[in-house]
Amino acid sequence: MKRLSTLFLLTLYIYNARAQERIILLNEGLWQSDNGRISYFEDGSIVSNQWFRDVNGIKIGDTPNDIIQINDTLIAIAINWSNIVQFIRPDGTAVAATEDIPNNRRLCSDGRYVYVTSYGHECETIGGTVYFDKGYVAKIDISNFKVVATCEVGYEPEGIALYKGRLFIANTGGYADQEYDHEFETTVSIINAATMTVEKTIDTGVPNLYGEMSQSDRYLCISSPGDYYEVPPCGLIFDCEKALNGDECFVVFDYPVTYNTTTLDGKFFAIGSAFSYLTGQYEFSQLTINPEMVMQTSGESGIEESLPGTLQTDFANMEQPYGIYVNPYTGYIYGTDAGSFEGAGYLYQWSPEGELQGKHKVYINPGHFLALPPDGHYDGIGNIDQLQITNYHFAYDLQGRRIGNINQFKKGTIYVKDGKKTLYNR
Repeated sequence: MKRLSTLFLLTLYIYNARAQERIILLNEGLWQSDNGRISYFEDGSIVSNQWFRDVNGIKIGDTPNDIIQINDTLIAIAINWSNIVQFIRPDGTAVAATEDIPNNRRLCSDGRYVYVTSYGHECETIGGTVYFDKGYVAKIDISNFKVVATCEVGYEPEGIALYKGRLFIANTGGYADQEYDHEFETTVSIINAATMTVEKTIDTGVPNLYGEMSQSDRYLCISSPGDYYEVPPCGLIFDCEKALNGDECFVVFDYPVTYNTTTLDGKFFAIGSAFSYLTGQYEFSQLTINPEMVMQTSGESGIEESLPGTLQTDFANMEQPYGIYVNPYTGYIYGTDAGSFEGAGYLYQWSPEGELQGKHKVYINPGHFLALPPDGHYDGIGNIDQLQITNYHFAYDLQGRRIGNINQFKKGTIYVKDGKKTLYNR
């Protein structure tokens, strides 16, 4: 049986090199039930709904809630309630696990270090245990998978992004009125990634900057669920470049952007999920956002209440939308329905034009995606400005990832080359 399993994995790995759509999907499972799973989707079908266990013979852990690719051979997964960051190869093989970051949330990387937000109040580092009054960001060196530095930010920090050597952290204060005596946070912390010190704190004026935070070059898409009672939810477009220059750097608009993703042309798709404890009900919105236009017009234009193709109807027919994602290599679109939050959910696939390709049964609370490059080549730097320093003539996508071959992109894709946005129009 073991020989058969090995042969199956070898065959799968060889086939992967030819696959165009290769999606790793994190199923959170039920919190505190230690039943998180990973689904692996390839070219129109689910290969496995317990991929990590198939490959490694062990469970992934309790509540996996973020996944990023670091380089050609390494992927990081934040597993919140297991208090670990799991590192795997693109074929699913476990490499190492960093166990020193309790209540970890979101990830980003510059190719050498992985940066992790944590709601916790302590962290084991190479210099000993460090304690915090609020939340913090941990810096993991992938050469040894140890935490080499930390930086305290706001209470319960969530989204994290890297731009020009700075980390942008959305603080939530999400435990307000629950476990700790503090209010909801309204701030974005800006950290120097090299020194791990806070350089600036931007007050957005809106509470609880919680949920997915997508990046399109200099722009971030941030959601605010409000306080779930009297303060209504909203969304923000945050301009990292203006924040670094000390200019007015964000625009607030009335729609939440709970689940959001970056498109190939530099926009954002967003599904807003507004929940109120007063009514016990969810209200959903569906948006296409042009961040540059939003910033230029102070929110007067640049936001459309629509999605391409059949996405509008398909999301409206879901019981509980739980994620949206655009494959940055091919433009194919993915979304998930968590249903009742207690049973198996569904993965949807659409063409780049928004035509439904299929619906696939997965596991409980599917919500976090990673597309693997079709040619197997990935270079992550997370710092587009490095182009201007080194004058390398490489091309990068809008999330700061070096493109192995721009010809794999569809016509109309915007990418960054020599520090400038370029339209791929072949």
